[in-house]
Amino acid sequence: MKKNIISTLVCVVVLVAISCNTGEESVGESQIDTNPPILNDLDIWLRSNFVQPYNIEVLYKWDINDTDVDRFLHPPFEASVQPVAEALQKAWIEPYTQVGGEDFIKKIAPRQFTFAGSFNYNPNSPTITLGVAEAGTKITLFNIDYLDFTNINSIKQPLKTVHHEYGHILNQNVPIDPAYGQVNPENYTAQWFNITDEQARELGYITAYGSSQESEDFVEMVSEMLTNSKEDFDAMVESIQNEEAKAFIRIKEAMVAEYFQVNFDIDIYELQALTAAATQELVN
Repeated sequence: MKKNIISTLVCVVVLVAISCNTGEESVGESQIDTNPPILNDLDIWLRSNFVQPYNIEVLYKWDINDTDVDRFLHPPFEASVQPVAEALQKAWIEPYTQVGGEDFIKKIAPRQFTFAGSFNYNPNSPTITLGVAEAGTKITLFNIDYLDFTNINSIKQPLKTVHHEYGHILNQNVPIDPAYGQVNPENYTAQWFNITDEQARELGYITAYGSSQESEDFVEMVSEMLTNSKEDFDAMVESIQNEEAKAFIRIKEAMVAEYFQVNFDIDIYELQALTAAATQELVN
């Protein structure tokens, strides 16, 4: 019996030895690249100003899988990246931080921006997509290679997109009051691109895209308020000839202001003054 036990133990040891030996020989080198990335000055600046303080990554070097594979898109020139990032920093992050508190953007923000240099033309439609937000965690901005920082209207384009998409992100955290969509729902239309912004205002929507649906109506109001000074926004509204449409927009404005005050303790008019001043300072 003792001899049988010893024989069995010897076999087990031999089998374990063979098994371990075979395992060592079958393992090759790791396929994971553990080398630290090579950072240029722009990468270091982005890490210092976005990643470290806010945990926001800015992608400007990407492959086609980072965007819509059905579109003809390309990464931006490196020279286009920092001016746009600085615009976001000065006219979006800093104003929200000033009125919402040091942690506001840290807690509620997209965690990744992707910059594309080219225009994003929509197939079978006379429209261009300026930006998209994905699940409240990522915003993609297009055509940044074509921005003119000597022209305030050109500078406003990416800022308006970010304020629009960030409005959606805020709504994902705190939904808007359903009553907003009942102010003038009769003219919401999927064919919004067939009217101009001026025509949309005569129907009670701040932009043509705002007439597409309730949620877009809300964030278009937010983005127009935050990319225009109060004086310019008021002038836009007062230019409306249809008094009922003008009243609709003023009701929506009040609802936007209430939404920010009640849910985030933010005075949107104070925020508006800060974003307007910052945008003006970006003009070269």
